[in-house]
Amino acid sequence: MRVFVAGATGVIGHYLVPSLIAAGHEVTGSTRSPSRAIRLTQAGATPAIVDGLDRQAVIAAVRAAQPDVIVHQMTALASLRNFRRFDTEFAVTNELRTKGTDYLLEAGRQAGTRRFIVQSFTGWNNPRTPGPVTSEDDPLDPHPLPATTETMAAIKHIQETVPRAVPEGIVLRYGMFYGPGTSGTMLDTIRKRKMPVVGGGTGIWSFIEVSDAAVATAAAITQGAPGVYNVVDDDPAPVADWLPYLSSCLGVKPPVHVPVWLGKLLAGELVASLMTETRGASNAKAKRELGWAPRYPSWRDGFPAWTAGGQEAHASAA
Repeated sequence: MRVFVAGATGVIGHYLVPSLIAAGHEVTGSTRSPSRAIRLTQAGATPAIVDGLDRQAVIAAVRAAQPDVIVHQMTALASLRNFRRFDTEFAVTNELRTKGTDYLLEAGRQAGTRRFIVQSFTGWNNPRTPGPVTSEDDPLDPHPLPATTETMAAIKHIQETVPRAVPEGIVLRYGMFYGPGTSGTMLDTIRKRKMPVVGGGTGIWSFIEVSDAAVATAAAITQGAPGVYNVVDDDPAPVADWLPYLSSCLGVKPPVHVPVWLGKLLAGELVASLMTETRGASNAKAKRELGWAPRYPSWRDGFPAWTAGGQEAHASAA
């Protein structure tokens, strides 16, 4: 099959493009960087140097590729640091999720593309109601925190638009990324013991190791009915469990505990909510309909491999 991967040199694309080529697919990968385009050529893909917010360039690149499948992996999250200014930090990514998605859908219609796969997220955007996990049938949080309203709107745009816009529209809601190739400051923050457990640490997080996420994405090229899928591991867990465990994997002392009021004062309402209210997600649908299972079924398996690799990494928040 002919596959157009938008954002092909990002964290998922790094694993996805080689796997698609190995499976015999003809891959065109878009990137904004000429130097990264060279890496795509070396991997066996056809590069397309395209800004995802340039409508005409997107349409031209997709029409040239004539793909059977479009995979939208475009984000701009490499420097995410300030959770108090969440929407500001996500401004470009939100444009890629709204305008960028619309441009790719328009291009796909002109190219006759039937299948469209787009990256989304499950975590802070889940409803903050009792119960450990949500399914794809649960609504997104109807009352998002003020710092997240624009980002939530962009996620809703993806989830509501893609399954209706093309014959085979698929939304993959990834959990919190970790593993080789992710970037950021989370491990350094934990090493410095600057990431406390807030309140009882009752917020439930669902993780996914990045290469496992890529395998699920590759499976969605040929499998799965249109709709939304949670791509997470088998082990949603409270902060009070996974954060001390990750600290032990790094060989540092357990995190300190602070009350909720102090967590809000130090890091803001969103971080306090992530630590105390967030709900995890079930992967039953993805395992059943995509024929996929994670290589690391639990963060308990994946974190030791991650930290042993000496990777500076963060769990992506969307």
